[in-house]
This record gives sequence, C-alpha cells and structure tokens, in this order.
Amino acid sequence: MTTQQGRSGSHAAPPLVLTSSVLNEAAKFFEERGAFGLEGTAMIKAGDVLELVVPRQLAHRDAHGHVNVEVPREGQMDLALALGPEEIFVARIHSHPGDAFHSSADDANPIISYEGGLSVVVPFFGLGLRHGLDACAVFLFHAGGWVELPAGPRRNRWVVAEPLS
Repeated sequence: MTTQQGRSGSHAAPPLVLTSSVLNEAAKFFEERGAFGLEGTAMIKAGDVLELVVPRQLAHRDAHGHVNVEVPREGQMDLALALGPEEIFVARIHSHPGDAFHSSADDANPIISYEGGLSVVVPFFGLGLRHGLDACAVFLFHAGGWVELPAGPRRNRWVVAEPLS
C-alpha cells in the first residue's frame, strides 16, 4: 500500500507516493477544464493502488473572471460510492487559475479533515503539474487546520511523486 493511513504526526510510515499515472490523469483532467478557463477538483484514494476519483462537479466563471468549482450532492455520492471497505481518500487535488495557494474555500473544505490528510493545489489551470509536484502547493491537515509543506525534505516525509511521463 502506498499510504500513511492513520497518520498522526509520527513519521514512521513511508511517505505517500503519488504515482505518475494518477498525476498524468489529474493533469489531463485539469488542462481540459483549464482550456475553458475553469477549475477542477478530484480526490486521490488509496487501497491496493492509488486512484484518481473525479466526482461530478459544477465549475463556475463569472463575468469578472472569478472561478470556483463545487461538488453537488450527485458528486458527493460519486465520492461515497467510490470507496471500498479498505480504501480511504488520502488527498484532494484541485486546480487554480493562477498561483497555487489555499484559499479560504479550500481551508473550509470538509472532504478531508483528518490528521495527515493532504491537499494539493495545481497552478495555472493544471499546467503547473507539467513541472511536477514541486510546482504545486501541498498542504497537510494538522491540529485542525491546513499547514503548507514547502517543497523539500519536510514535504518529502509526507508525500513524494514519481516522475511524470
């Protein structure tokens, strides 16, 4: 298994390894949405292997270019039904139109709210993922809030990525 299920602050378990297949699938999805100036969101689930789960979602863009994406009840059901008995969502991955950061909406996201859960923000409507995980912002849910993990050794204790193909 490629996850630190039940992460509690102990770093005894190996880091989550984001596979190139999951990252390539995410990049393709975000770039397709981004071609229309829209954000996208997905979840990464772990079981025997990592998988990207893209729920039904509604992407919005207003006349001023502000964007957001919401997961309606149908998408929430997609997420609930995607999990098997020994599976867990280990990360949320979503795109932003510009720089990668956690917005107030991201901070309030209730999908992942357990100690050690991850949130990956991909900049420039997904194009940033072409430069790998280091081009993204990665956040760890710790002590009831999101903490940024800058690229480098501290982040690598929690999450690493296979090279993209």
